[in-house]
Amino acid sequence: MAAVALAGMLSFGTGYVMAQATGPQTPAEPPKVVRIPNNPGAATSKPDIPEDEIIRRFSAQEDEFARAFLGYAYRKSVIVEEMGDDGKPAGRAEVTTNPAVSPDGVRNQRAAGEPQSTLKVLSLERDDLEALSKIPLFPFGTAQLPKYQLIYQGKEPVDELTTYVFRVTPRQLDRAHAYFSGVIWVDDHDLAIVKTYGKWVTETGDVSGPQLPFTLFETYRQPVANKYWLPAYSRSDSSVARKDTQIPVRLIIRWDQYTPATSQNATPAPITPSAKGSSPGPVQ
Repeated sequence: MAAVALAGMLSFGTGYVMAQATGPQTPAEPPKVVRIPNNPGAATSKPDIPEDEIIRRFSAQEDEFARAFLGYAYRKSVIVEEMGDDGKPAGRAEVTTNPAVSPDGVRNQRAAGEPQSTLKVLSLERDDLEALSKIPLFPFGTAQLPKYQLIYQGKEPVDELTTYVFRVTPRQLDRAHAYFSGVIWVDDHDLAIVKTYGKWVTETGDVSGPQLPFTLFETYRQPVANKYWLPAYSRSDSSVARKDTQIPVRLIIRWDQYTPATSQNATPAPITPSAKGSSPGPVQ
């Protein structure tokens, strides 16, 4: 596979974040968030290879990446911000954990300290963190693919990559399961998903956290060990009403410092609370 990047790629600002096979990954700057139409039209040209082959290849890699993900320890940060009139954060809460896989194959984590927050309207509660941890990171594996309709939209550059774009919609909805509805970007070289933009829906509507208003997520992936496209950055923007004002709010999730799981990091280390606020809770 090519070592280059939703969702998912990845160019953060000026270059790709290349996670090495050993050692922690250098923290990256967030990518430029690019919005897309909710209902893009049909493509006017065909891809370089058959659409069915592209779909088959990226679906098989979703299975591979999901297995590889369990073999890594990493740091995950969940940040909620309330934006002021100047466009800068006026309130903030953050929780950081180091999930790792124990010898029995279970993903574990723990956080230290009491929750701290400067948020004035929202709160980052355990239930919200648990809801975020249940969002599938690799939702288009071979077992799940028949549940979706994929329509090719065309080719689109994403930083240094050229990607195939597919519109994804659930074939049917029910109350018990959430399905992705949105758009995915597939690298035309690796034929792996490098970016996604969309929401999770059930028969009763869009899915969000118990206390948080976020539904639409733009998620980027990064190459780890030069072959696995794993989560790197996810962002969602929304607003909340307070009196006669709509307050812009933002959710950011970052995954970094990927390292192969070993006997030394099979058990997660304690987390030092951020100076700007943190909160305990299960985040994967």
